[in-house]
Amino acid sequence: MLAQDGFQGPRYERFEEKLARYGISVLRAWMHSGYIFQLVAERGLGLHPHERELEELGSNSDLREELATMTVACALVRFRQRALVEGGWTSEGGASITTYFMGACVFEFPNEFRKHRLSEQRHRRALQRQQEVYESPVSPGSAADEVLGPQHVRDALKEISDPRTRAALALALDGYTHEEIQELLEATSIRAVEGLLYRWRTKAKRDEEGEQRG
Repeated sequence: MLAQDGFQGPRYERFEEKLARYGISVLRAWMHSGYIFQLVAERGLGLHPHERELEELGSNSDLREELATMTVACALVRFRQRALVEGGWTSEGGASITTYFMGACVFEFPNEFRKHRLSEQRHRRALQRQQEVYESPVSPGSAADEVLGPQHVRDALKEISDPRTRAALALALDGYTHEEIQELLEATSIRAVEGLLYRWRTKAKRDEEGEQRG
């Protein structure tokens, strides 16, 4: 019936949805146990995960969901074309259609995992650059804590002319992380947020020292 529909339309969409749910569930389990890396290595696509990466996959459900969803989304496109439209899978071939699909997922997984790995490496390099540029990393609450306490910062907010700095400081004071502030302010990077807070902290310290000398 799916072939008669040209592997498209409502019936195929229902089939694809069920296949996707199955694929995501299996991939999540394979990532949790680490078995996915064995399957990938058997196909000559070894990723050689670090112990830290295995621990993260084992403990981070959101990461498993994200990687599984992206892998399945990519695999579905290739599966439809190669397995169904081009006839790469047949019921007489020995493998069930779900087994064939999971094979497609195993081939797609390395691409998604490498993207995640590169993103993590960029993030670690950004943190390292932050430590090299600034005297000490700026934690979300540090800008407030280091200058006469939160109440002083709240009082100083209305004196800040730059709206982005004022917004970033107010969010930091409320306990938002730099990542959350970046998203809320649509900043170019986490480092840009840290720079706003660092410049304000430096100016506030300078002003305070001037008042004390006066």
